[in-house]
Amino acid sequence: MLIDNKLIEYLEDLSYLTLSDEEKLRLEDDLRSILKHMERLGELDTEGTIECSHPFDAVNCFRDDEVTTSFRREFILQNAPEKNETMIIAPKTIE
Repeated sequence: MLIDNKLIEYLEDLSYLTLSDEEKLRLEDDLRSILKHMERLGELDTEGTIECSHPFDAVNCFRDDEVTTSFRREFILQNAPEKNETMIIAPKTIE
């Protein structure tokens, strides 16, 4: 991949950044270094390696979605400074 000033300016626009000339030069060097390391990965012998999208065998460890009571209204209301039978009374915030 050719890393030139045109690519740096394109990346600058994509990221909504404004880079100084010094930062652009440093970014260009960093990108070249990253691509060199990526080329080295291409040299690895992966023959016989199993393809996977995740290194662990865990599959969706979420709990079952069960409807439960999340709180007791009386318990919550007992701590409110102002209340009626079913809700907390708070100061008006929008006129």
